[in-house]
Amino acid sequence: MTGFQTDRAFSGFSVDDIDAARQFYGETLGLTVETNPMGFLDITLPSGGSILAYAKPNHEPASFTILNFPVDDIDGAVDELNAKGVKTKIYSDDEFASDEKGIVRGDGVHGPDIAWFRDPAGNVLAVLAAS
Repeated sequence: MTGFQTDRAFSGFSVDDIDAARQFYGETLGLTVETNPMGFLDITLPSGGSILAYAKPNHEPASFTILNFPVDDIDGAVDELNAKGVKTKIYSDDEFASDEKGIVRGDGVHGPDIAWFRDPAGNVLAVLAAS
């Protein structure tokens, strides 16, 4: 096949510390992380997708959610993340009405139950109730 292809597409984002990212995504979150020949991180998702994380000297954290993790038990997932030192209450109650765990309880119409957290570079990630 020649021309534009979509079968090997992947997403990417920057971090300010590649070693901290390797530890967080690999050890804390339990994803498969490999260092590629350019020194970037190839993160493989269990679903088969892949993400490239690269060091950027003037990195600025994404102000939007870069990665979502749907789960069957959001309370259990948040408890597990908190036990690993991941803070899930990252927004003030003025921004999102959340409970003490940082979970914004959805109503099924305006979205699912969701809790946001940050990677070591400050990028925003989320764990959300699978529908």
